[in-house]
Amino acid sequence: MLTRMDWLNYHHLYYFWVVARKGSIARACDELYLAQPTISGQIRELERAIGDKLFTRTGRNLALTDTGRTVCRFADEIFSIGRELVETLKGQPSRRTVQFRVGVADVLPKLVVFELLKPAMALPEPLRLICREGPLESLLVELAMHTLDLVVADRPLEQQVNVRAFNHRLGDCGISIVGRHPRLRALRKEFPRCLDGVPFLMPGVNTLLRRSLDTWFGSQGIRPLVRAEFDDSALMKTFGQSMIGFFPVPTAIEEQVRRQYSVQILGRVESVRENYYAISVERKVKHPAVVAITDGARQKLFG
Repeated sequence: MLTRMDWLNYHHLYYFWVVARKGSIARACDELYLAQPTISGQIRELERAIGDKLFTRTGRNLALTDTGRTVCRFADEIFSIGRELVETLKGQPSRRTVQFRVGVADVLPKLVVFELLKPAMALPEPLRLICREGPLESLLVELAMHTLDLVVADRPLEQQVNVRAFNHRLGDCGISIVGRHPRLRALRKEFPRCLDGVPFLMPGVNTLLRRSLDTWFGSQGIRPLVRAEFDDSALMKTFGQSMIGFFPVPTAIEEQVRRQYSVQILGRVESVRENYYAISVERKVKHPAVVAITDGARQKLFG
């Protein structure tokens, strides 16, 4: 990327970094006590040296381009190390933390993501976790650009996707059907036939879980009364908490869901599987946080 520059002007980089953090040149002017033409000129000089645009305009604010996000990531590290140097020279204890950027596929249940990433937060070395949520395809692009260290998803990277990365299988589990119902004990005795005609909350049509559930219901000859569909699994749980319908959750987190949402387990379906993958640019996992995540998933969460 930086093919047209032999050295880096850190004044230009610092002005760019402040604008990126503030979201506009006007707000950066207030922090830097500089005029807008001065900052704009410095950023243009940096873009000229790099050979690419760093910002695009969205209304009154500025948004980072793909190149801008990459430069901003390195700027975060550079100026964090600079602060650490100043503190060290002043005899103050270092407060430096390692940044760990994780992309989370937006279809994943939030409780599963928390359990998967929790081991990384327990490492002896301080870790600053930065989570980015979005469609898997866009997260893979960021991974390829090294603006993410890891992507967590419900499916592996497919061969036809033009991204050089590697799949690390974390594990799988069945699903549990949970909810609140005045006749839950009686219904439990007839599971899964009891789901026929019973109010049910479904994951969104674009999820693998939805397709697996549709296939399973069809094979069992069961037609639940679908009351609502959700792309956001947390919102689905909130509706389920209000006795609007039963809903599916990964069995690996059924106890956490039961406690947090005050629901009960109706039954379990082992033939419908939820799969989880870590995708990284490393063929062999070396990053301490990624090692902690993969070991924790395989030995505890899905073990």
